[in-house]
Amino acid sequence: MKKFLRPYLAFLMMGSLIVTTTSCGDDDDPTPTSDKELITTVKLILEPEKGNLVQATIKDMDGVGGAAPVKETLVLKPNTVYTGETLLLNEQENPAVEIHTEILDEADDHQIFYTPSSGLNLTVAATDKDSQNRPVGLATTFTTGAASTGTLKVVLKHQKGTKAAAPGNANAGETDIEVTFDVIVQQ
Repeated sequence: MKKFLRPYLAFLMMGSLIVTTTSCGDDDDPTPTSDKELITTVKLILEPEKGNLVQATIKDMDGVGGAAPVKETLVLKPNTVYTGETLLLNEQENPAVEIHTEILDEADDHQIFYTPSSGLNLTVAATDKDSQNRPVGLATTFTTGAASTGTLKVVLKHQKGTKAAAPGNANAGETDIEVTFDVIVQQ
């Protein structure tokens, strides 16, 4: 009887060994991570052809849904051309993380869109380009017309694989941050 069960017992042991080794998969599957960076601060720095530097900042230190962001109004002179720079920061870190440098490193996948409200005499053009000659928007030219007031929406889009030629497509990709500056164009 022992000789009769021995082949079945060996087969059963081999089968259980195979099942045991194949069922011990890696249960530590990494959770997908988002490469979306935390941006707490958007700062516009504008230099006119003549005159003093102009800056405006929006800070939202606790993110969307918490306390209201702290906003500075952007005050510009009429009929003036400004050379602009947009800084994106994570000021929850010390020292602050300069997200704009990371955006520049990944310029082929990002674009900043500037949308003035109706009635605001302001145009904004990106002056920096990615490796495929498409606009990025960290470097800009702001051009004002006559005195006016309104808002300027600033939206950073992550557009991996969807970034379009100039002027770009503000509806494509994922929004990394969206803020709205109050703007006054006055003498």
